[in-house]
Amino acid sequence: MVIVFVLVGVAVLAVLGGSHWYAWRRLVRDTTAGPGALRRVGAVVFAAGPLLMFGAVASERAGAPFWLQRTLAWPGFLWMALLLYLVLALLAGEFVRPVLRRLGERRAGGRQETDGAASSVAVGEAGPRESVRARSGAAATGRGDGGAGARTATTGLSGTASSTRPVEQPRRQEPAEPVEPAEQPGPVGHVGSGEPAESAGPTEPTEPTGAVRLPSRRLFVSRVVGGAAAAVAVGTVGYGTYGVLRGPSVKRVTVPLAKLPRSAHGFRIAVVSDIHLGPVLGRGFAQKVVDTINSTQPDLIAVVGDLVDGSVKDLGPAAAPLAGLRARHGAYFVTGNHEYFSGAEQWVREVRELGIHPLENARTELAGFDLAGVNDVQGESEGQGPDFGKALGDRDTTRACVLLAHQPVQIHDAVRHGVDLQLSGHTHGGQLWPGNLIAAAANPTVAGLERYGDTQLYVSRGAGAWGPPTRVGAPSDITVVELASREA
Repeated sequence: MVIVFVLVGVAVLAVLGGSHWYAWRRLVRDTTAGPGALRRVGAVVFAAGPLLMFGAVASERAGAPFWLQRTLAWPGFLWMALLLYLVLALLAGEFVRPVLRRLGERRAGGRQETDGAASSVAVGEAGPRESVRARSGAAATGRGDGGAGARTATTGLSGTASSTRPVEQPRRQEPAEPVEPAEQPGPVGHVGSGEPAESAGPTEPTEPTGAVRLPSRRLFVSRVVGGAAAAVAVGTVGYGTYGVLRGPSVKRVTVPLAKLPRSAHGFRIAVVSDIHLGPVLGRGFAQKVVDTINSTQPDLIAVVGDLVDGSVKDLGPAAAPLAGLRARHGAYFVTGNHEYFSGAEQWVREVRELGIHPLENARTELAGFDLAGVNDVQGESEGQGPDFGKALGDRDTTRACVLLAHQPVQIHDAVRHGVDLQLSGHTHGGQLWPGNLIAAAANPTVAGLERYGDTQLYVSRGAGAWGPPTRVGAPSDITVVELASREA
């Protein structure tokens, strides 16, 4: 067993390390031309992110001073969500990257063809004029027949008395002061010579060749893809965080029960799970949950586990608003796995003092049906696991039974004990897409209502969030389950 945990830990570290390296490479290294301030800043960010993330998880589990938990929680947990969507967006960008490169190559090729055609036309049109100028220049400089020939050619071409200024011609062969290319922006000629200005030399193309353009195109594509991926990731995490902080919405579902009498038809149970009060979600969030539940005016409130992530000492004030829950038949509570990370016995006592009735492998009879509750399976590590026999063993099986059990996997025991409806949470609906795929592999139902034999299972997505205070594709909810009698 120890070897399995070690291998799993190594695999997780490898995945996280590889994800950070990949994101750094695409967002920092590939988008910068070389070493510099931007690359150093990027390296610091991608080094600090995982440290904060591990620090947030470790401080919460180790029961570190609450101020330290709160300091690390926000940046550490948000980085966890941001990294996920950065990697997903960058992976999607790998399919876009070659398309952008091809488009860039086609545009560059089109420009080269257009420039080449334009050059050919220009040469063809200017050919005769240039040939005359070349012959004139050759005669004028004496490269062919000497000074007399130059004068004759000049006179013949111009028909003027230009031959009266022969003294100006030798200047063209006198060595001139060297001129730097940067200081010679255009063509030069001899002042007063009456000759067309001559170019200082062939002009080099200003546009880089294909071998030089390719890295520049790669850099441009990397910046476009990286910038788009970062914008998508930040926007997704920002919207998902806003969705959690504004509070859960109300969802309503009707569940018919064969054994429910007509007198209990329309009985409403407000189901809330996975509030996860902790370093991030505190007293203000708890008040929003209470206000939302009370606004539904339920007949009964069921708190089905994972109420907190921390000790009573640290989170007692945050949970205090729960004393304001109001329902005609009261509020009931069962433990979730996170209660056993936070001191389950202390929280059971605290919940009772807040006016909520804990159901620790116990049952109570209500008008029209039995309400039972079992501890979470995590309690087995402390000898306080679920005991279905104690909770359901001696009940009247002709009465309808509603069971509160934190984890959906407990449905199989519920079926064996003839439960009509199980209310659960735990999955968060996946919380962060595509986490729903992982949740589906570990739970019989991720969210919603499903039937298992004669037993129905309803799984709430939960009101809060664990880790990142963010939900994507799995909005938080409080569900009002309305029981329906087939006799009605």
